[in-house]
Amino acid sequence: MIGRQTERIVGAASAVLVLVGAARAEAVRSMVPECRSGPTRQEALAGLGVRGELVLASGDRAVLDGIRWPAEDDGEARAWMLNHRDRALTLVPRGEIDRWGRVHVDAAVSGEAIDLAGGLIEAGLAYADAGERDTLCRPALLTLESGARSATRGLWQAGVRDGRDGAALREATGHFIVAQGRVVNVGERPARTYLDFARRGEDGLTVTVSKRTWRRLRERGLSAATLRGRIVRVRGIVEAWRGPTLDIASADMIEVLDEERTLRR
Repeated sequence: MIGRQTERIVGAASAVLVLVGAARAEAVRSMVPECRSGPTRQEALAGLGVRGELVLASGDRAVLDGIRWPAEDDGEARAWMLNHRDRALTLVPRGEIDRWGRVHVDAAVSGEAIDLAGGLIEAGLAYADAGERDTLCRPALLTLESGARSATRGLWQAGVRDGRDGAALREATGHFIVAQGRVVNVGERPARTYLDFARRGEDGLTVTVSKRTWRRLRERGLSAATLRGRIVRVRGIVEAWRGPTLDIASADMIEVLDEERTLRR
């Protein structure tokens, strides 16, 4: 379990997430069907299933929206969550029930500034992730994640993967990772766009972007010309193709990191 000092950090950070990040996140939710909120309800956490599935006192099952549960080693995340077992929770459903019969939810300990998704991320026990959805409904989670990353808490002790280190990336095949590097080439094709982190003949990461996601990136002002040479952070499950590959389904999972430098040009 986390200590009292970390609990205070998490509580304060979660309060900021709830109060400051709400406006931006709510703007996204109001437009995207998978992010629209349902009626708020009161529940209690009875236990946890596989990969952080919430087992509620009512018998329903739910998953926290906007996070990637640490599937390989979830002991600390599970202990953190179970620290809130049997406490009253306020749940806000998001979108439709998924194919496993679960609802995606925002969840907070009732009467306290403890947001469960935000708390896990601030403690470094989970990553922000849109999962199978096109949109990260709570973009403030990415901002909150930066504190844990800077302090190398929890999952961030391993650091961010280097997009040019193909050998290390291949060893992570089948696992969720966060990687960053400079985009050295962008290849637009009819069905997919390819972002290369290493030059031809070198060993590095390739990010594949679906036509639909690429269109969304273009709507945000990103194109082959504006991405080439930029430093970006990406996340997803590593696949082995001709080299290590990440398939990005959500435009929110591509973060441009050098905006300030670019604007000064």
